Amino acid sequence: MKVSIKDLLKNLNEEQREAVINFNGPALILAGAGAGKTRVIVYRIAYMLMNNIKPHNILAITFTNKAADEMKNRIRELVGDEIAKNLSMGTFHSIFNKILRKEISRLNYKPNYTIYDTDDSLSLIQKIIKNFSFDTKKYNPKNVFSRISKAKNDLITYNKYYLSEYFFQDEKQNMSEIYNIYKTYQEKLFTLNAMDFDDILVNTYFLLKNNEDIKEKYANLYKYILIDEFQDTNIIQYEIIKLLCNKNSNICVVGDDSQSIYSFRGANIENIFQFPKDFPNTKKFTLTINYRSTQIIVNASNSLIEKNTKRYKKNTKTINRRPPYLCFGIFIRLRRS
Repeated sequence: MKVSIKDLLKNLNEEQREAVINFNGPALILAGAGAGKTRVIVYRIAYMLMNNIKPHNILAITFTNKAADEMKNRIRELVGDEIAKNLSMGTFHSIFNKILRKEISRLNYKPNYTIYDTDDSLSLIQKIIKNFSFDTKKYNPKNVFSRISKAKNDLITYNKYYLSEYFFQDEKQNMSEIYNIYKTYQEKLFTLNAMDFDDILVNTYFLLKNNEDIKEKYANLYKYILIDEFQDTNIIQYEIIKLLCNKNSNICVVGDDSQSIYSFRGANIENIFQFPKDFPNTKKFTLTINYRSTQIIVNASNSLIEKNTKRYKKNTKTINRRPPYLCFGIFIRLRRS
């Protein structure tokens, strides 16, 4: 170990320290802007490793591979490369794609399946619309693809789509053929041994849902799961995590209900409120000290956040004494979000 437990913990405030050392059981860490969220995740993982948790039993999920790399580098500085290199860290898509590459035969795909990017998907959807002789102004490929993507994020497969709220909305807009486009699109992808980015999540869900042995395999492997930016997860991401956690409830989610800005991408803010209900013994930790902004900015942001009708209560404060004008840009971003 490069750093001792004593030295590790002395670099944390009391709130952060509690969130780091209580790593067994379900945990919800609420962290406002500038509260040291990344530090807590990094130190929590390092502390677990220092307490003999095997690195391959830890799964940390972030929203960008860059963030995952940065976290891993910081953990490496604390515990050494030999230990850190065996951690599983990455995005939902990168982690689940690795699982699918090993297990995809259960879903009747070949292991060398192709992953379609947005351009590939749009091209295929455009061909399908043309083959059906649908009006491309009415059934714009980008709009249709966005509709299909959102349905998948809500765990609405094409065979459920026909009885879903999505289809009823399509009918109201006289666009009921989206169902047939969706169905044909999925059939074509399967024939081509291909899937799009959303299918990585959908196929992982059904792989774990319908194969008890595989679910047990990965539940036993990933005994400790950490998820960053949990307020920006969507329905299917959370459902997959619940499948992985059915055996071990050592799951830690980190986020801020006041900073959810990706609903247009399918993010479901309800996940962060539902979490303590799904995991009744959840320990809640709130990081309230903002190290980034001055008190005047923090007060202003608190007054805005208080307008939210549904939120976890937290009163952010700061120890930062910088002049207010240095933090003005932060205040502008808060207002826009």
